[in-house]
Amino acid sequence: MDGPVISGSSRRTPAEGAAALKSKTRAAAVSIAANALLLVFKLIVGLLSGSISIVSEAAHSASDLIAAFIAFVSVRAAARPADPRHQYGHEKVENVSGIVEALLIFAAAVLIIFEGAQKLIHGVHIDHLWLAIGVMGVSTVVNILVAEGLLYPVARRTESAALEADAAHHRTDVWTSAGVVVGLLIVKFTGLMWVDPVVAMLVALLILYTAYRLIVFSGRVLLDEALPESELEMIRACVKEHRGDLIVGYHRLRARRAGSRRHIDLHIEVDERMSVREAHDVAEHIETDIRRCLPNVDVLVHVEPASSTHEDGS
Repeated sequence: MDGPVISGSSRRTPAEGAAALKSKTRAAAVSIAANALLLVFKLIVGLLSGSISIVSEAAHSASDLIAAFIAFVSVRAAARPADPRHQYGHEKVENVSGIVEALLIFAAAVLIIFEGAQKLIHGVHIDHLWLAIGVMGVSTVVNILVAEGLLYPVARRTESAALEADAAHHRTDVWTSAGVVVGLLIVKFTGLMWVDPVVAMLVALLILYTAYRLIVFSGRVLLDEALPESELEMIRACVKEHRGDLIVGYHRLRARRAGSRRHIDLHIEVDERMSVREAHDVAEHIETDIRRCLPNVDVLVHVEPASSTHEDGS
C-alpha cells in the first residue's frame, strides 16, 4: 500500500512578495509613461512630416501602450494569493497577458503593412525630415533605457512573463526606430521617397516575428510544458544525493511553470520498515533541498514503500 502524500511549498516571504510586486508595478508604470510620451511625439511628428514609417511607429507605440497597461494590471492580478476557486494561484495571468500583448503587436504590424502598401501605390511626400529623424533617434534611446535598464532586469529577477513580454516590445522598438532613422536618412540624402513605406513594411515584418515568439513562449507555459532540462537536472541532482541514505529511489518526476511559480511533484521510495513520521521527515528534507536548488517553487512528494523497482526519474 502506498504511503502518505507529503507536501511542502517554497513561497516568497510576505516581505519578499511585496518587494517583488512593488518592483514589477513600478517597472510597468514607467513603461506606460514612456510609451504614452513616445506615442504623442511620434503621432505629432508623423502627421506633420507625412512619413508613413513614423505614423506606423506611432501605431506600434499605441499597441505597446495598451500592452504596457495590460502588463501593469496582470502583474498585480498574478500576485493575488490562491483562493478556493483558484487553488494553484493566479500566476498564469501573466502568461495570458503575454498572448494578448502578442496579438496586439500582430494587429499593429498588419496595419503598418497595409498603410505602407497604400503609400507605395499612391505616393508619399515627407516634410520636416530632420525633426522626424530627431524624434525617432530619441525614441531609440528611450526604448533602450526602458528595455535594457529597467524591464529586462526586473523581469529576470522576478521571473515575470508579463514584464518580459513588455521588455520584448521595447527591444523591438529599438530596432524598428533605428530602421526608420536609417530609412529617413536615405530619403533625406537621395530623395527616394518610396524608401519610407518600404522601411515601414520591413519594420512590420520584424514586429510579426516578435509577436510569434511571444505567443510561442506564453503558449508553452499555458500548456504546462515541462521545465527546461537544465532545471530538471538540478532537481534530479538534489534528489539523487539522498539515494542509499534516506531513500531507495524516486520516479514520476514532473515539473511545470505558471507565471513565476514552479510546480514540482515526484514519488520517492523509502524502506518499508520506516515509520510514517520518519517518511514525513525524509519528504520534508528533500523538499527543502529542492527549494535550495530552485527559487519560488511548490513541491508535492508522494511516499511509497520500496516494494517495486522503478528507474530513477521515470
